[in-house]
Amino acid sequence: MRPFHLAFPVTDLEATRHFYGTVLGCRIGRESPGKWIDFDLFGHQMSAHLRSEMPKDTASGSVDGDVVPIPHFGVILGTDDFVALARRLEADPATRWGLKPKLRFEGQAGEQRTMFVFDPSGNALEFKAFTDDLAIFAV
Repeated sequence: MRPFHLAFPVTDLEATRHFYGTVLGCRIGRESPGKWIDFDLFGHQMSAHLRSEMPKDTASGSVDGDVVPIPHFGVILGTDDFVALARRLEADPATRWGLKPKLRFEGQAGEQRTMFVFDPSGNALEFKAFTDDLAIFAV
C-alpha cells in the first residue's frame, strides 16, 4: 500500500508542531517557515498549512451510537500501536478528546478500537485498530 498525502489548515504552526511532533510523535519533514510543515503520520505525508482562520463547514455524524466529527482524518493502526498512542494521549493533560478510546462494533464484522482527538486548530483525527484487519472493509 502506498502512503497518502493530506494538506490541512491550521491556525498556529508552533502549536501544530508540538501536537504532531511531540504529542503524537510524528517525524517532522520539510517546511516553509511561517507557511507549512510536513509530518510523517505513521508513514503518511501530512502537510499543515497556516491559515488565518479555520473553515466553518464542520458537522457531526453518528457511528455505533457515538457522535463523530465530520470531517476527520486518521490512520488505521495495529492494536499495539493503537494502545501505545492511546496511553501517550491519555498521559497528556492537554489532549482534547472527541471520543476516548473504546471498542466499537463488538462481536460484529468490523470490530475495532477507536478514539478521536482534536489538534490545536480543531482538526479532528480518528485512530482505530481492527480486531481483524481482513474485516476493514467487511459488510
